[in-house]
Amino acid sequence: MDDDRFLTLKQSLQTVQEIEELISFLESQETFSFPPLNNGLFPAAIAHESTGYQSIWVRDNIHIAHALYAIGKMESACQAMSTLTDYFIKHRDRFDDMISGKTHPKEIMKRPHIRFDGTTLGEIDEKWAHAQNDALGYFVWLYSLLALQEKLTPTQESLELMAAFVCYFEKIRFWEDADSGHWEEARKVEASSIGTAVAGLKMLQQYLDQSQTWSHFKLGKKSVPPELLDDLIQQGQLTLAQILPAECIQPDPLQARKYDAALLFLIYPLGLVEGEMAETIMEDVRIHLMGDYGIRRYLGDSYWCADYKDILGEDDRTSDFSEDQASRDQLLKPGEEAQWCIFDPILSVIYGQRFLRSEKSEDYERQRFHLDRALNQITTHDSIFGAYRCPESYYLEKGQYVPNDITPLLWTQANLMMALHQWKQTVAARR
Repeated sequence: MDDDRFLTLKQSLQTVQEIEELISFLESQETFSFPPLNNGLFPAAIAHESTGYQSIWVRDNIHIAHALYAIGKMESACQAMSTLTDYFIKHRDRFDDMISGKTHPKEIMKRPHIRFDGTTLGEIDEKWAHAQNDALGYFVWLYSLLALQEKLTPTQESLELMAAFVCYFEKIRFWEDADSGHWEEARKVEASSIGTAVAGLKMLQQYLDQSQTWSHFKLGKKSVPPELLDDLIQQGQLTLAQILPAECIQPDPLQARKYDAALLFLIYPLGLVEGEMAETIMEDVRIHLMGDYGIRRYLGDSYWCADYKDILGEDDRTSDFSEDQASRDQLLKPGEEAQWCIFDPILSVIYGQRFLRSEKSEDYERQRFHLDRALNQITTHDSIFGAYRCPESYYLEKGQYVPNDITPLLWTQANLMMALHQWKQTVAARR
């Protein structure tokens, strides 16, 4: 009965009431359940511990918090951001030691940790690819956005933390720093990380300009001048101009990457890339990465490749492959990459926002096309995870595409929730 109702609801969606009925139905099925820890942080997935996804990732929390913010659930978004701020303040020495030269950017485990124990806000004593400038950039971006809109009130301590982020980005020369990026893999100089840092610095700059708090923007007794943010933003943008629309243009064939779906986030939610460049990136994703079930992160992605669970033991599936990715890549047969579920809803949001500006039927049709794909990615009753769950990805198991073990993934839920919210705006505007 529920399946019939879901099918009926998702096929129409031509009125605001119908969209609200679908959202209400999915909420009743806990599709949009975001159970936080007591401190407001979100685990990456509601999954058994063998996946490792019960830990806290900075990046995932930012995307979830932003989605909640985008649909008006401000309190949950601000609580998560406040606790993330506490976490970074607690481990400020990671930034200070790098800025002072006590540690070197090549000492990856001594960089700020982007995955940690959410209950204690303590670091996890496990080797991990912590060189992830995108995660740090996302934090600066959303914190500054909420401060700009007076949803969060920065303290002197948190302002000094933001200054530490700026000086850290300067010290590691983020525009040429090889990091592990969105996918926590082999380090390279990648546009999606550089762009996220630039977006964070630009939003921080806006906040400092509007609030006129530059005089309080210090690291210890040393003022951080506006010119430094100007220089860092310019350096990042110059590098992006050289790399985009590719992800990485380094000469090493193991690092060069022409297409990567992480670049979509520079369009939304970051709003850094617009116009023709945004169009090129979206078309690259649609033409080269889109599959029948979802969207590949990039060509040659071996994470959850065909028969992944048979090939790798439970402890090895989510291991840190950042320094030995070639060993995992050998498992992949061309064309058998996992197809992820976080990207179709983002494309739907982007096209929806474009439609509200352009009123072009092509934008409207593509918004609906990617929304339909996102809704079709929700699990059914025959899934081992149960019905109405949002997977991380679909992968090939014995020749059939099925959801991987990271089901449900809260990041996927968050993006789908935003896509339905955006579709409601589109339908309302067309009335």
